[in-house]
Amino acid sequence: MKRREFITLFGGAAVAWPLATRAQEPQLMRRIGVLMGWNETDREAQSNLAAFVQELQQLGWTGGRNMRIDYRWSNGDVNRMQIFAKELVGSAPDAILAHTTPVTAALQRETRTVPIVFVVVSDPSGRKFRRRPAPPRR
Repeated sequence: MKRREFITLFGGAAVAWPLATRAQEPQLMRRIGVLMGWNETDREAQSNLAAFVQELQQLGWTGGRNMRIDYRWSNGDVNRMQIFAKELVGSAPDAILAHTTPVTAALQRETRTVPIVFVVVSDPSGRKFRRRPAPPRR
């Protein structure tokens, strides 16, 4: 390769490089809080969480790339549920997954603005776990 061709090639790459870097801006990192009502060693709970994470991945959400999941396990202890609910809400997640009726109640006492998705809940209507309008997007 001749000197002039090399300089032309290098100069063109140097001009295109900043454009390529700007086009690959990092994605917004979404945060999901998960508060489980069971023990961390419970196989069913682990299986449920694995299915949840797998479904998120199929939808394009990958841990460490565009989302982060913070897990808390209450082991059925109501006091731990309340402590972890306060802690998760304080970490400003984009949404929280609540597992069991007492966990959902603890989270609702802590926030009315963070969306809570709940599973394994008995009588959600009777307990007034009602859908609220989603908060405005940031």
